[in-house]
Amino acid sequence: MEETGGTGANGAPLPGGGFDLKKFARQPQTIVRFFSWIFSIVVFGTVTAEGWVNPRDRPEAECMFNGAGSACRYAVGLGVLAFLGSSSFLLMDVALHAVSDARRRRHAVMADLGFSSVWSFLWFVCFCLLASLWGQTSDVRGIPEDAARAAVAFSFFSSATWAILTYFALSRYRHGMDGVAVPTSMEPPAAAPTAYAPTPYAPTSYSHSAYHPTTYPGFPSGGGGDPYQQTLFTAGAQPQGGGAYQPQEGGAYQPPPY
Repeated sequence: MEETGGTGANGAPLPGGGFDLKKFARQPQTIVRFFSWIFSIVVFGTVTAEGWVNPRDRPEAECMFNGAGSACRYAVGLGVLAFLGSSSFLLMDVALHAVSDARRRRHAVMADLGFSSVWSFLWFVCFCLLASLWGQTSDVRGIPEDAARAAVAFSFFSSATWAILTYFALSRYRHGMDGVAVPTSMEPPAAAPTAYAPTPYAPTSYSHSAYHPTTYPGFPSGGGGDPYQQTLFTAGAQPQGGGAYQPQEGGAYQPPPY
């Protein structure tokens, strides 16, 4: 079934879709359901109002279909139930616009499918029964023949409309089964999530190496104590080269090379 804003499973509208009454009334399923509603009124209304006649030689009223009262009662009961069913499923089609649960929509479509298929068969039985009894009716005096023919004809039309509704319901059911996976106890459990692969931005591992202190000239190395605890100057140490400062010839001071 098609609605404004797209359709989901089982003919239900997608989230956010609004209800358009004009578009809903123009849908084939709505039109056929309305005709089945009208046909049921014609059948049970005709049989109730004109289906019972009073023969001249009998005081009791008899069914116009060869005096078979069970046939008239069957047509009336079937027509009343079909009228109530058509009204209920028409309201259900409108209510499906507010239902977001896929399981509930599926149950509603299954009920529509079952009811439509059964009533299509029952209406066909009613048509065959009324047509057969009307053909066996020999004395038609005082019987409204047009009413009898109308009941037979609209019984056949009702069987056809309910068969079409069965086809629509079956299409919606198949569409729902293809579009929505309803979990059951027979389905296998979901697979456990797998570990994510390392990304290129993952930090690399660092190897810890032993610390080797840097040795400087003039400082002892090895296990002779902490080199940073040694004093840079020793008391009484003499400058290298021996003797005092001797100026070079020429009088100009030349700094020693480093």
